Amino acid sequence: MELIKNTLKAALRREKPQIGLWLALADGYAAEICGDAGFDWVLIDGEHAPNDLRSILGQLQALAPYPVHPVVRPPVGEVSLIKQLLDVGAQSLLIPMVESAEQARRLVSAVTYPPAGIRGVGSRLARSSRWDGIPGYLQQADAEICLMLQIETRAGLANLEGIAAVEGVDGVFIGPSDLSASLGHRGNPGHPEVQRAIADGIGRIRKAGKAAGILATDEKLARQYLAAGCSFVAVGADVTLLAQGARELAAKYKSSGGV
Repeated sequence: MELIKNTLKAALRREKPQIGLWLALADGYAAEICGDAGFDWVLIDGEHAPNDLRSILGQLQALAPYPVHPVVRPPVGEVSLIKQLLDVGAQSLLIPMVESAEQARRLVSAVTYPPAGIRGVGSRLARSSRWDGIPGYLQQADAEICLMLQIETRAGLANLEGIAAVEGVDGVFIGPSDLSASLGHRGNPGHPEVQRAIADGIGRIRKAGKAAGILATDEKLARQYLAAGCSFVAVGADVTLLAQGARELAAKYKSSGGV
């Protein structure tokens, strides 16, 4: 058995735009439906969705047969949690609320095996190595890890160059919702000040030679960010698709008095 190649990491290195979908339903069945929809990547959200290690594992397993790359966002960049996520098979992580180069270096160390890093060596017990079924896993694993860091505060923006310059960081993702709140425009990521900060941030990330990413559920904004050079853009969320579809279907009949 061979180690699975990280298709997202390879695409970002080629600067090939990757279109993704947020998964917040915390359900393997729903993840499988979205995994077969044609997106380049999907994000299993552990920060704002009711996911735990077991439910994330179930979704990784559900997505495995499909040509889509799963990214996992933990609730926080804890070394012990990162170790568990990597061991259950996550190869790409998006870490929220990164605000300094020191924090970025710590996260790079957490996803890297010794002697270069501090990732715990327990691969014989782990799905990531197919329970020691992948020859040379320990020597190959680091190269297939994709680490993306999320900038979503004033402090993160102020330290963006230092964060992006850290070796081992593959991409920097801008979080519009928290950033707008941090800039004093809570609930209004479309505010001109926020949009200027995002555009400037994308340029600074690209100048540092790293892939830039963002979540944009508005098609006009999503295309604008792609044109500005974002390499990985999430264009929707499973919960939003379900909620909107359900409301529209109900309204179609309720507004006309039913059948």
